Amino acid sequence: MGKPKSQPIRINLKCKATFILTFDPRPAFEKIRIPVLALNRELDVQVDVEQNLNAIAAALDKGGNQDVTVHRLPKHNHLFQRALTGLMNEYGAIEETISPEVLDLIRDWIVSVTR
Repeated sequence: MGKPKSQPIRINLKCKATFILTFDPRPAFEKIRIPVLALNRELDVQVDVEQNLNAIAAALDKGGNQDVTVHRLPKHNHLFQRALTGLMNEYGAIEETISPEVLDLIRDWIVSVTR
């Protein structure tokens, strides 16, 4: 008797897409009571920067969280890379994995909330 062959994991993409498109995170954001850093990218073609950041900030505020830092990142795409267009076909041509500006922003925020 040989070693059993591994079976591929099957993901129902239709269910996953439905979940992503119908999930409302606002009730979860309203329950957060710790410092929050919300980042969004102006060239993101997958997530609307205005709609997303405004909804996050509003839900956190509704829940009473006053320790919220929100940043719009100009000239950054969905992957937090500096970009020209933000289009997905640009991702592979950009050499940086994540913008040093984003890393500095995250580091500075962590330092500020852990003092």
